[in-house]
Amino acid sequence: MFKITTACLLFFFVIACKQNPHKPANPTGLVTKKAMVVAAREEAASIGAAVIKKGGNAFDAMVATEMALAVAYPFAGNLGGGGFMVYRKNDGSVGALDYREKAPLAAHKNMYLDSLGNVVPEMSTVGATAVGVPGTVAGVMAVHKKFGKLPLEQILSPVIALANKGVIVTEKQAKRLDNSREKFISVNGDSTKFAQVYYKGDTIKYPALANTLNTIMLQGKDGFYKGEIAKKLADFIQEKGGFITEEDLAKYEAQWRNPVIFNYKDLKIISMSPPSSGGITMQQIFKMMEPFDVASFGHNSEKTIQLFTESARRAYADRNYFLGDPDFVTIPTNKLTSDSYLTERMKTFSFDSATASDDIAHGAIEIIESNETTHYSIVDAEGNAVSVTTTLNGAYGSKLYSDELGFFLNNEMDDFSSKPGVPNMFGLIGAEANSIAPEKRMLSSMTPTIVEKEGQLYMVVGTPGGSTIITAVAQTILNVYEFNLSMQDAVNAPRFHHQWLPDLIMFEEEGFTQELKTNLKEKGYKLREGKNPIIGKVDAIRILPNGQLEGGADKRGDDTAVGF
Repeated sequence: MFKITTACLLFFFVIACKQNPHKPANPTGLVTKKAMVVAAREEAASIGAAVIKKGGNAFDAMVATEMALAVAYPFAGNLGGGGFMVYRKNDGSVGALDYREKAPLAAHKNMYLDSLGNVVPEMSTVGATAVGVPGTVAGVMAVHKKFGKLPLEQILSPVIALANKGVIVTEKQAKRLDNSREKFISVNGDSTKFAQVYYKGDTIKYPALANTLNTIMLQGKDGFYKGEIAKKLADFIQEKGGFITEEDLAKYEAQWRNPVIFNYKDLKIISMSPPSSGGITMQQIFKMMEPFDVASFGHNSEKTIQLFTESARRAYADRNYFLGDPDFVTIPTNKLTSDSYLTERMKTFSFDSATASDDIAHGAIEIIESNETTHYSIVDAEGNAVSVTTTLNGAYGSKLYSDELGFFLNNEMDDFSSKPGVPNMFGLIGAEANSIAPEKRMLSSMTPTIVEKEGQLYMVVGTPGGSTIITAVAQTILNVYEFNLSMQDAVNAPRFHHQWLPDLIMFEEEGFTQELKTNLKEKGYKLREGKNPIIGKVDAIRILPNGQLEGGADKRGDDTAVGF
């Protein structure tokens, strides 16, 4: 049997990238004629696609997929977290929804500091004290109210059936559960559901979650944020030492926002606006790269890596300093994205040597944000598209699990700057703009994105990955547009990352030669040594010239494309 090695894949990438730039590559992923859902688990993607097939639209499928991920992928899929959605309707109109978690009313700037002003270890990352007010249910209900076609019963019944029937544990899921099992027990006690050891091939049933979903199906948003579930949830969090009250839950509302929209050459990119830093930071990266003939440098070549790294270095420095919840802080968006400002930022760039991050103004702060997010992309038979990234923040969030309600709670409070200048769990350094305040949304790197070309839908793309999300999404778009890769090849391609601080380039384990790394070191670049993790799990859809859809489902996970 023919074995596809890393060397083979690299050979094909190099050959593909020497073809005419901007000419559509032949598809290598799943191709469908009408509709597609790409998500972290096949069960969720299948339920979303089935909703479209029975007459629903992309927004109905969004509700179904999001809730199904809470069942099939509790690592990041959730009822107890939050997220962002960017959409493009078939008439070309676009928009965004912010259902990011919020700080509870009892929150204050120094809540995670001890009497000496030092950050209390794990207080913002583990257990009830780390939990922000969840936004996911409010988000999907807001989408359904505004754009949905099918009744909630038709959308959520298959999800409830999945929860009752159970989900088969994959090898990767078994490893993730095993890695967190001790922490589950530490936070919840040894009688909690996930104290049990689950092996590949086991079936996990979620009857408590099915009951919670049934209440939401019958009562909508109020079924979660008011009444019996809200009381049980608030009491549970407070019993465990947390801050969220019934009032916090009752006051939560998702927020419709204007997305970030910008051009890169002949692409129009629509991405998430603050409190996501994704859209603005990616806009800065792309606009700093735009004057260069990127395609001529070659895919993942030394010059491409240098140009991307130096653009990202400068953009992340601004990200850490200026960005936060726009309902609380004024963000100088026009200045940060102006041609004159970005030209000035790149004046110190040279292909001859690295720019030290210490020499780049703004920040003195490092980004740390969890990698354990999930993304899904949807295009329906009518041509509507949604790009959604949702998260609990860390793996299984705060590890706090409500056995009575059937879901994990987030540890999103760690994405605030607990103490400006001190990195969070993802190494990101925060500033005053992202300091804690009651009812404030914490800054995020989640970057759900939709791309148009020549006025037509071209790509739907996003990824988990914490602070690496922005660079992974940007590289995937460049892989298709500049380097002529198919959607699946663009997702498969090896990735790298730089985020200003720490001043290191991180490469995925395979796909970059030692000669390349040596050359970069000789130019003054510092590389992250040792075993590097994967960078993102991109789930994307490309619209082919004939109108068909090509999926890009990331094999770094159990991600799957489903369509018809």
